[in-house]
Amino acid sequence: MGRTPVKYINRELSWLEFNQRVLDEAGDAMTPLLSRLMFLAITGSNLDEFFMVRVGGLQLLDQQGSTKADASGMSPQQQLASISARTHRMMLEQYTCYLNELEPALAEAGIRRVRPAELTGQQSKSIAQVFENRIYPVLTPMAVSGRDDFPLLINQTMNVCVHLEAAADGEGPRFAIIPFGPTSSRFITLPSEGGYEYMLLEDAVEMFADRFFPGEQIVECVAFRITRNADLAVREDLASDLLVEMEHLLDARTAGDCVRLEIVDGVTPTALGFLTDTLEVDDVNVYAAPGPVDLGAFMQLSDLPGFDNLRYEPWPPQASPDVDPAGDIFSTVARDDVLLYHPYDSFDPVLRLLEEAAVDPDVLAIKQTLYRTSRNSPIVAALRQAAERGKYVTVIVELKARFDEARNIEWARSLEQAGVQVFYGVKGFKTHSKLCIVVRREPAGIRRYVHFGTGNYNEATARIYSDVSLMTCNEELGADATSFFNAITGYSQPQKFRRIEAAPIGLRERLLEMIQSETQRQKESGRASITAKLNSLVDPKIIDALYEASQAGVPVRLNIRGICCLRPGVEGLSENITVVGVVDRFLEHARIFHFHHGGDERLFISSADWMPRNLDRRVELLVPVDNSRARERLLAIFEMYFKDTVKGRRLLSDGTYVPVDSANGGQPFRSQQRLYELTREAVKQARQSRSTAFEPHRAPGHSTS
Repeated sequence: MGRTPVKYINRELSWLEFNQRVLDEAGDAMTPLLSRLMFLAITGSNLDEFFMVRVGGLQLLDQQGSTKADASGMSPQQQLASISARTHRMMLEQYTCYLNELEPALAEAGIRRVRPAELTGQQSKSIAQVFENRIYPVLTPMAVSGRDDFPLLINQTMNVCVHLEAAADGEGPRFAIIPFGPTSSRFITLPSEGGYEYMLLEDAVEMFADRFFPGEQIVECVAFRITRNADLAVREDLASDLLVEMEHLLDARTAGDCVRLEIVDGVTPTALGFLTDTLEVDDVNVYAAPGPVDLGAFMQLSDLPGFDNLRYEPWPPQASPDVDPAGDIFSTVARDDVLLYHPYDSFDPVLRLLEEAAVDPDVLAIKQTLYRTSRNSPIVAALRQAAERGKYVTVIVELKARFDEARNIEWARSLEQAGVQVFYGVKGFKTHSKLCIVVRREPAGIRRYVHFGTGNYNEATARIYSDVSLMTCNEELGADATSFFNAITGYSQPQKFRRIEAAPIGLRERLLEMIQSETQRQKESGRASITAKLNSLVDPKIIDALYEASQAGVPVRLNIRGICCLRPGVEGLSENITVVGVVDRFLEHARIFHFHHGGDERLFISSADWMPRNLDRRVELLVPVDNSRARERLLAIFEMYFKDTVKGRRLLSDGTYVPVDSANGGQPFRSQQRLYELTREAVKQARQSRSTAFEPHRAPGHSTS
């Protein structure tokens, strides 16, 4: 008998297939040139974080001798071997795309990388001046002989290893390291008669390397970059001051083990051996790049001014027709719930809620969760202003938001100085929910205005991430939101919620209950369905429940942007499950769930993906959408992603993706483009409706009283 297929796709390999789909966008000739470069840069920065966190964690398990298999049946050693093989193939495809397609096309379009041998006379003079004035005074070469005197290199910054000829006394080869540091500009602008020409910093350093080492014979200059393990965690149970402990954690990250060495292809075995020995890197973790190291840095070129014709045409966020531009935000939300779908709908109404609350004399209190924010956050500024004006402001700042820890520590201190009551999340959990409560005194009594979201309170990412905002003053949702918030900031266990659910105390159970309910309804009446839009599906219990639903005949449609450990289309297991994903100009980030429920349909938005970390180790929210207009719009949006035949990809049972087929040879359909068109049409219709409203002229002094 043949071996039964493993029920789950490996988490890490599934994520790599997501990154491959991003890379496919870089290779798509129909995508504008600089937008293709942007996608290529994203694949590079994605891999950086993947190595820092996921590979770093697996390497620690391997070093500890763990042989425990994951849900897919793979041990840490097997996962590392598969990851290495897959990422090496991906790297070669990245550089094939860059060197064979993007770099030549960019040069033809006027954006050209110039090597030292290609410099004109004027450019040679210019680069010499740049070196003398901006490079030579800043960079410092460090002579090294081995591990004992090897400098502590900054994670993911560029360096040059200079290989010097052996001294006359017969010693072996000598080496020096020139670290660039985090603030060094990688791209040096050159004089050009047209377009934009540049030289990479490492090329300039190699060109003038003899200035650093006068009288020495230089054998080679090799650009390289290291990635350190960042999968470190603070022991909260032992931390008397979480903020101080998080600062110590950030310091520890700078000295984490090297999990990847990226180096220019063609390095001599002598120099490579020296680096791998001193950095203690195995050969499988060496990535020899046939082009410039650190493709993520090319994001800077993708934003180059003056080349808008090489980027996606602008799709500016639209002012929601459901929000009165002239009235206050409280009157708007009091009339009816407001559902926004970013980035098509502007994030401004969310900002207005905080900014108007900060100065409104009738606002008594603001309660807010902050997971990730922008560098110059207007949300934080509004919270500070509210506190300074005497309002009771309470903010939960999640200090453990990975790679945003430093910024969140800064915001926490800033808010405290303004008089805000700040909590550093919940001990043992990450507060990932997106919630804002404004408590306002009104003639009819106290009213709560609540914002629930699937994305962060970050106006910058709200222009490029697709997320849902629900603004409401529904009494039950307001009461639940307050109970939820008070449970986080106090020691009390929350009372049973009326409408919402929260992780880690009930969200998983609610999801399993609703999936199992659909399974039972299918058996009884044949009327059931499950549809979900997620970033990731990893949790084995949720996957098993979906398998059972499929086996009962429940049609399950999943729109998953990234990781999916479920195997769809397996006979006898998941033949009724379809998984599609969309990678396009906006990052799909919303979580939306729909259950048929015997015709009494249930629709939810959530901050949580279906992953063990979200359901068991994070504070998350599941929020029902009951308003009829909001439901109608959200369901219409939801359906678009399953129709996408341009950017949509269908997951196969082996973990790979194929393009979504056009039904009956229909017209190509691109979900994000259609969503933008519909949003613009709605705004246009609203403007026309307002402009055609009749307004009578009144005689002077005429009274209507």
